[in-house]
Amino acid sequence: MQATPAAGPLTGLRVIEMAGLGPCPLAGMLLADHGADVLVIERPGAPVLDTGTGLERGKRRVTLDLKTPAGLAEARRLIEGADALIEGFRPGVMERLGLGPEHFAARHPRLVYGRVTGWGQSGPLAQAAGHDINYVALTGVLSVAGREGVAPSIPATLIADMGGGAMLLAFGLMAALWEARHSGRGRVVDAAMVDGVGLLSSLLYSLRAAGRWSDDPAQNYFLHRSPFYDCFECADGRFVSLGALEPQFYAELLQRLGLTDVDPAVQHDRSQWPALRERVAARIRAKTRDDWVVLLEGTDVCFAPVLTLAEAPLHPHAQARGSFVQTTDGHWQPAAAPRFSRP
Repeated sequence: MQATPAAGPLTGLRVIEMAGLGPCPLAGMLLADHGADVLVIERPGAPVLDTGTGLERGKRRVTLDLKTPAGLAEARRLIEGADALIEGFRPGVMERLGLGPEHFAARHPRLVYGRVTGWGQSGPLAQAAGHDINYVALTGVLSVAGREGVAPSIPATLIADMGGGAMLLAFGLMAALWEARHSGRGRVVDAAMVDGVGLLSSLLYSLRAAGRWSDDPAQNYFLHRSPFYDCFECADGRFVSLGALEPQFYAELLQRLGLTDVDPAVQHDRSQWPALRERVAARIRAKTRDDWVVLLEGTDVCFAPVLTLAEAPLHPHAQARGSFVQTTDGHWQPAAAPRFSRP
């Protein structure tokens, strides 16, 4: 595991991360990947968290007993020497430890204090337990992931924990640090996952306001009823994804599937969707996933195979871009993103 900061545009930025789960460690790794010096404060006897070491790239670690005067004093010294702190505890935990924002207001006024929680630092749910699926549900976003007769389902941890939480924490932290350069004053960043998911759904709410989003799956190609935007099962039980939204891409999809009797000009005639979807599904079921990769990958039909986590790092596109890196013990993990033209 890399123990020193990488070179990058955040070189010179010093961040303290309070050891925790999920969003906070990802935000810390994102900063470390781009040059920040991220020091994680752990508590003694705490095991390596059940997320493993995949979120610890580029960080340094120190173990402090915050229940002792010496450990608490050292934590305060480290925080006062940093530009920012990030933590993901329930509201009030850091205050009870004696490490809340008010404890640094006088001695370190430039400190940017980043906090990521599910429900936020305020509001009637602030102290309630929750997880990714709950935060996504409350924003309305989970409702758009359902299929007819099937409960809504989303990929684990990605939308609220990592998208609405870690990414918005990192963005908020950098915005506050930029302003602190000019004002000399830090601020608290309240990154609530439920707020972040709401922000990520801005396009959906915009489309709805413009009359271009229907909650009726039969009227909405994003909601798993259309023949051209969904995942379809192959002969081997694996899946491929199709996303031929634009007319030219849809026309090419029909041509490559051999559905030449279908008029691409009536793509959005929803009355024809059920029958055509069955025809598309039957064509896809006639070949294996890898057969379809040979026939469709790299074309303009908007196609990709649905890969497993084991398969994704080995895909030629991921290999060519270096999208994944291997640790010394041979495990794959996603590489730093985004890319920059120079360190």
